[in-house]
Amino acid sequence: MASLRFDLAILLTAATFGYIAPAQAVSAATIGVVAPRTGPYALLGTQVFEGARAAAEVTGDRLVEIDETCNEAGGTDAAKALAEAKVSIAIGFLCVETLSSVMPALASSKIPAITVSVRSRILMQDALRNGWPLFRMAPSETAEAEKIAAVIVDRWKAEPVAFIDDGTIYGRELVSAVRQKLEPLGITPVFTDTLRPGQEQQIALIRRLQKAGATHVLIGADRNDVAIIARDAASENIPLTVMGGDVMKASNRPVPLRDGSLAVTLPPYQTLQTATDVATSLKSRQIEPEGNVLPAYAAMQLASQAAASSANDTGKLISSLKARSFQTAIGDIRFDQGHELAENPYRLLEWRNNDFVVAPSATE
Repeated sequence: MASLRFDLAILLTAATFGYIAPAQAVSAATIGVVAPRTGPYALLGTQVFEGARAAAEVTGDRLVEIDETCNEAGGTDAAKALAEAKVSIAIGFLCVETLSSVMPALASSKIPAITVSVRSRILMQDALRNGWPLFRMAPSETAEAEKIAAVIVDRWKAEPVAFIDDGTIYGRELVSAVRQKLEPLGITPVFTDTLRPGQEQQIALIRRLQKAGATHVLIGADRNDVAIIARDAASENIPLTVMGGDVMKASNRPVPLRDGSLAVTLPPYQTLQTATDVATSLKSRQIEPEGNVLPAYAAMQLASQAAASSANDTGKLISSLKARSFQTAIGDIRFDQGHELAENPYRLLEWRNNDFVVAPSATE
């Protein structure tokens, strides 16, 4: 009877804050999921909740769902709710504002948090300085430039490379960061320029590239500008291999990308071998495995494994997150000493048949 009363108390406490997955095991952990239910990020929040719920049905852990309002007051309320529900660990967290206000309280309660999307460098610096148990499954702000530089070293080192940006903060800083990583290795572009974004054609730029002898170009600009450059190079019969960054994963319009266009971005998780079964299961339930769905599913798997390996002891759980590797639907995940992903998640993708696919290796 005492055990029954204990389980009922947990159920009633968690129900105060939202959905709770049915308990399937005596050792099940109570895991918090924090994401927006309303406002401009509601769709992304729905993806987080759907992914976490689907994973919880497999792991047998209990979920406590908390609405993320993406402001300081909401973060304070979320911290209180998570502590009262006695969660072992919390996942989700789409907003910097939430994490900035929730983490001091979670640190006091020794509740680790895993964000699936926040990329702020300053936030992670604060976390390390203050001893907050915050871990990040999203790539760091420097990961994109690091991967692009690695691709150029691996594939374009002997090629005449050009660097172009669109003058925006994103485009300028991305190209500058890549250049700073390559210059110590003796790799310098044969041509640099700033394009005028949003133009209907870029033939003049293409001809300047040809005059400089460039055959490969890194473009810090949005998808449509990259598509226009690739299109105009082809129309002028000028061989040119183009590569963009993370913003290339956008709507393929108004100018479609040409096959062979490259992008360094996150892979389409549903196509990964580790995600095949999960993606199929989600689709059978009318849940499209897009956006945050699979990262949230993986975060739930990770949280479940960490809680189980530490017998729900909070101190051991945090140590487990720092020390071990976790098998998830989006691949093995391990955190480094800075609580960041130990492996850069960005991949080189190639546009083929109206979709991005993982590019063949350099030796193929």
